[in-house]
Amino acid sequence: MSFEYAPVCKGLMVSLAISSLLVGVFDVKHYFHLQLVPHISRYYQYWRLPTHHLAFSSSGDLFIAELILFNIGVQVERQFGSLKFASFAVISAILSTALEFLTLLLFHRAGLNHIPAGPATLIFSILYQHARIVPSAYDFRIFGLPLTNKSFTYLFALQLALSHLPGSLAAAMVGILTGQIYRSDITAIKSYRLPPGTVSFAQNYLFPLLGSLRAARRSNRAYPDAAGGSNNGPLEDEVITTARPTSMPPRNRQQQQQQPQQPEGSGSVVREWVQGITGRSPAAGVRIPTEAEIGQLTTMFPGIRRGGSCRDPPTQCQYRGCGRDTLEFAAIIFGVFLACCIGCSGVASSRLVTVSSLVLAVLVFDVDV
Repeated sequence: MSFEYAPVCKGLMVSLAISSLLVGVFDVKHYFHLQLVPHISRYYQYWRLPTHHLAFSSSGDLFIAELILFNIGVQVERQFGSLKFASFAVISAILSTALEFLTLLLFHRAGLNHIPAGPATLIFSILYQHARIVPSAYDFRIFGLPLTNKSFTYLFALQLALSHLPGSLAAAMVGILTGQIYRSDITAIKSYRLPPGTVSFAQNYLFPLLGSLRAARRSNRAYPDAAGGSNNGPLEDEVITTARPTSMPPRNRQQQQQQPQQPEGSGSVVREWVQGITGRSPAAGVRIPTEAEIGQLTTMFPGIRRGGSCRDPPTQCQYRGCGRDTLEFAAIIFGVFLACCIGCSGVASSRLVTVSSLVLAVLVFDVDV
């Protein structure tokens, strides 16, 4: 998920984080909460009504608010469009400020005198729009309790609403009421849009400060570096699509024709090793052993001399004592020697046992002398 097609939400998150950080660094948090008595009723500090939306006084509240905005604000802005979403944020801030002041006046005697700093009302207003226009992607159950992919976002919102009782809960209720009023389109407030001059100023001077909004494109291939340590040029990303296969482009067809076709089963290491020992090739049949291989075999089995095939009858063998019994005995001796080597080295691998079995089978049945 990225901020693509959601510049207003990204700007809101960045500005909220910067303002909250500056408020904490300069230790001016006490100027950003809204309190009826004595700040408004006695000292007439009405400037607190709009300014308490600018920053959070707690890093925990800021973190939860950023998570909620990233999960719901991007989707709502994509549904509304950037211009409508910005207009909705301005109307929600103005309407929620008036409702907060009215709530403090009505419930002051009930103990509600303080509303914490931060745009909690705007966040819950966006949350109401998200709950109404964005459907859930999937459902699941935990211990029989039905949940959706939105449930975790609602848990974060509940934690934000219960963080500073009773003021945080009042701000949450005011935000939901503001979102409902905007949704019901009382007095045609949904048709309001920001002035063109404000939009042009934001596009020319504010949006460039946010940087790129497109998601980073990552290739699913791992390309090795060139021999000199630097690539010759940019590599193309692999395109993954669910479309039906079409005719192969000429470039890809030529590349496929130039690639040599490997024989079936060539990827097996054990098969290649056995074929190398026996002198066999899957495509060319029986391979004539080299003098070095013949010398290696005669060194391992000095009692066997070069001559006819061991599969020939004993009467056709050119050398005395060259029969199947001799080769079977030599194969048994070689198997015992290989087993001793495996036992001494402490290797108990199934691959080595398979290799030794293949070698014994090849020596007993398929070796040409």
